[in-house]
Amino acid sequence: MNFDLIVIGSGPGGYVAAIRASQLGLKVAVVERESLGGICLNWGCIPTKALLKSAQVFEYIQHAADYGIKVESAKADFEGMVKRSRSVADGMSKGVQFLMKKNKITVIDGTGKLLRGKKVEVTDANGKKTEYTASNIIIATGARAKALPNVPIDDKKVIDYRRAMTLEKQPKRMVVIGAGAIGVEFAYFYNSIGTEVTIVEFLEQGLVPREDADVSKELGKIFKKSGINVLGNTAVESVDTSGKTCKVKVKDRKSGKEDTIECDVVLSAAGVAPNTENIGLEALGITTEKGMIKVDDYYRTNVAGVYAIGDVIPGPALAHVASAEGIICVEKIAGHNPQPIDYNNIPSCTYCWPEVASVGLTEQAAKEAGYEIKVGKFPFTASGKAKASGAANGFVKVIFDAKYGEFLGAHMIGANVTEMIAEVVAARKLETTGHEIIKAVHPHPTMSEAVMEAAAAAYGEVIHL
Repeated sequence: MNFDLIVIGSGPGGYVAAIRASQLGLKVAVVERESLGGICLNWGCIPTKALLKSAQVFEYIQHAADYGIKVESAKADFEGMVKRSRSVADGMSKGVQFLMKKNKITVIDGTGKLLRGKKVEVTDANGKKTEYTASNIIIATGARAKALPNVPIDDKKVIDYRRAMTLEKQPKRMVVIGAGAIGVEFAYFYNSIGTEVTIVEFLEQGLVPREDADVSKELGKIFKKSGINVLGNTAVESVDTSGKTCKVKVKDRKSGKEDTIECDVVLSAAGVAPNTENIGLEALGITTEKGMIKVDDYYRTNVAGVYAIGDVIPGPALAHVASAEGIICVEKIAGHNPQPIDYNNIPSCTYCWPEVASVGLTEQAAKEAGYEIKVGKFPFTASGKAKASGAANGFVKVIFDAKYGEFLGAHMIGANVTEMIAEVVAARKLETTGHEIIKAVHPHPTMSEAVMEAAAAAYGEVIHL
């Protein structure tokens, strides 16, 4: 019952930390109250991508004639799409089970709670409590959908992302509150299979408000063309669920004009809240701020031997961030000297269609930081691979420091850009300059050529524009 390390939570932060710790020779246990893999594998990253792939295939079939292929008819099977998504998630969760066994990690089913004296109390499904001890404890309990005060989630008419993946029936009309990654991904999915979708975003920029303004504007044009109604700079005042339908009262924050949108279901996608309640933080005196656990560069809390990673600490609530934090955390515990994460070089990806990917500073942020910049943009309409693929929407935009050539940021919208962004992350990690990107020979024809062409455009050397 005694371990070198106990990890509470088995999401992409927790299970990765556990595996790396085991590789380093530690005796490890993982506490999980639901399913191995956490939200990401079971209700987030993986099953949503399965749904989005179904939507893309359906759209390909609908536009088969554009590729010289005749298809008589195609119908979206909503139930079948949901079933496939759950099957993919289940398979991935079983994969994590295999990894736990392979790495000789003890899996403890139940809800974990910190106790004094480096102890973890686990309550199983029957209410039985068992205490375990460990030299080190990592809190990796993740996050859940954040409920707006004036829009309570009832899982029937007002739903979160988990319910949006398992609805028994496809809604005819949907209102999505929030235009971040979760909101636009579900908006794209449901719109593509025939649901009438309206997105309501509080911030003025509208879609993907954390992204570069040019990317947001481009995605807005594409969504509008596909029939999605986007209301930016708009507040949701209330949602009336008393009747057969939902009546969403919205208010334009600039003009003050109010309107009511009728729909079958409302998806609340206004961010996430950390799972830090009732896990023993107060009893140990662990310092928090706005619900987040405060940690140092190696994820140590103010209590010796207790660490925290992932969505429960400040920073990007992203699976790849949690995994990287988990690895650094356990390497430090094991006596290694890992390099802290550079949070300015974390890629962000949104998997609607076209996809959105970015890393580093936006153009506006670079200017506000005082840089003199060079900006290059290359549209996929000028890309041979994009045109041949029938995916000419979007562009690659790159930003360099004019003085030293430092790669300040990249912002992409288009087909498969979530795969392309890794080149820029690696280039920035290696302190690659704009001229070095231009002189790095890229294969032709590929979508990734657009990175080189955009860099060339920044320096007035672009060939294909």
